[in-house]
Amino acid sequence: MEIKEISYEVAKDFLLPRHYSGRMPNVSKAFGWYDDTTLMAVCTFGKPASPSLCKGVCGIEYSSSVYELNRLCRVENLNKQLSEFVGGCLRKLKPMNWIIISYSDTQMNHHGYIYQACNFLYTGATKPRTDMWTPNGKHSRHYKAKEQSGYRKVRSAKHRYIYFCTSDKKLKKQWLNSLKYPICEYPKGDNSNYVLGEYIKDVIVKDERKNKESRK
Repeated sequence: MEIKEISYEVAKDFLLPRHYSGRMPNVSKAFGWYDDTTLMAVCTFGKPASPSLCKGVCGIEYSSSVYELNRLCRVENLNKQLSEFVGGCLRKLKPMNWIIISYSDTQMNHHGYIYQACNFLYTGATKPRTDMWTPNGKHSRHYKAKEQSGYRKVRSAKHRYIYFCTSDKKLKKQWLNSLKYPICEYPKGDNSNYVLGEYIKDVIVKDERKNKESRK
């Protein structure tokens, strides 16, 4: 098995038919895990769209260094541990000096065992919340006010993991001292595997704020 950097298009062609999100994120680096010429798994990294997320990890001073491991997917018949693949990707990225954040979705009954095996820091879980929803499936950050439908999409709580991806021990110590989240014990529990190609279904609720405004 060999890890190779791959293009956005190669990653997209692999991920879209398989990953439960059903959409592509921002991708700065993408890696493929090959068995000879057969692509067996893909891992992508990109800049989070939210500036507040980047500032919230280690402060504004290091916000430009924050990147997200935003997709990880494999073929059904892979007989290797994905933690081996992710560990190899992280070693290739160490010259970039990135603070890498990643999430495990509680809605999918994921706990982040791959990240735990790769020595990520666990910093707790995000709070569940809701985003604006429209029938066309666009991400909430791309909605315009006139597109709001009176409904909101539930965003489940997610386990948050952080990895200081650098060979510079001094820089790693600076990041650790600047970390804004507490370091917590790893969560445990039974994981569930999703069916490749089966997209996650939106959970939709009424936007009570919009309904109240319409009754005024």
